[in-house]
Order: sequence, then C-alpha cells, then structure tokens
Amino acid sequence: MIRPILAYGDPILNLKAEKINFSESKKIDSLINDLWDTMYNAKGVGIAAPQIGVSKSIFVADFTFFEDEDNFNKDELINIKQVFINPKIIKESGNDFSYSEGCLSIPNVSEEVIRKERIKINFLNEKFEPKQMNCSGIIARVIQHEFDHLQGILFTERLSKEKKAMLESELKDISLGKIELKYEMSFHSN
Repeated sequence: MIRPILAYGDPILNLKAEKINFSESKKIDSLINDLWDTMYNAKGVGIAAPQIGVSKSIFVADFTFFEDEDNFNKDELINIKQVFINPKIIKESGNDFSYSEGCLSIPNVSEEVIRKERIKINFLNEKFEPKQMNCSGIIARVIQHEFDHLQGILFTERLSKEKKAMLESELKDISLGKIELKYEMSFHSN
C-alpha cells in the first residue's frame, strides 16, 4: 500500500527509531511491502520507516538506479534490492567524499553532502537472518543516508550553517506544504 511520505518539519523524522523485535516479524512483511510501494511510487531509491510515520528501525533500498555510476560495485551487495532491519554501521572509513543528495521527505532540494567512502554494516534481512556488508561509493552513501533517518537525522543537518540558512525559506515552504507535489505527502500542522 502506498502511504503518504512525511514532509520536512514532522517531528517523527527527528526521533531515533525503535528496534524491531523478532516477535514483530509477522507484522513487518506488510510494512516492507508498504515501504517498497511508497518508494517506487515516489521514484525514490531508498526509504526508511520513519518517512512513512512508523518509528521503527527498518529501511529499504533499490540500487538498480546507480548501476552505471563509476563508484558502483554490485559485488558488494547481497541483493540489488535490499531490506535492512535494525541496521548498525560498525565502521566508517576511507576518504570523505561529496555527492549531491536528495530526500523524499525534502522534495526538490538537493545539496552536496560529505560522507565517508566506505562502511561496514550489520543488519537483519527480511527473513530476520543476520547479514553484514562492506560497501563503498554510492552504495555506502545510500545506506548512510537511510541509516541517518533511523537516527532522526536528515541530510540537511549535515550541511554547513551557511548552506542551511540559504535553504531556510525552501525548507519552511516544504514543512507548510507550499510545494508542488509529485507524490502523496503528509505535512505536520503546528
């Protein structure tokens, strides 16, 4: 089921997501389907549960979009379309690299964000099997961006104060719903 995506300004986006217990595994299947449906409807490459109003530690990502990029290494992936439950980044390494990021909760805004080029991540897949990935480049970046959502961090918080100040009016318009919508969104009323 396609769900509305929470827009910038919704307090759920700033909460640390709760871990998912194994006892919830049966209920997680419908959440996973909703995440995929919502992400594809919005033409995204990744989405975290808090973005659809569920403060649970899960995100999905489809890396197909990046297959032609220079810094894409398919061999690092378990699946090209991956579910990450209770992920934990256990190591960040390599050089800092800058890349233009956008976010389904912050439509029409993209900015250069600096992140580490390599990560090691532990997580559970959709069958609650423990997995580990070592990844780099764009794969690492997408995972770090979605992982941030589970920590209550939006990519705009990784920008310089000057850059964020320049975006202030755009971000306010997004939070108030004063934007042209390309997919269904939910706006927090103050």
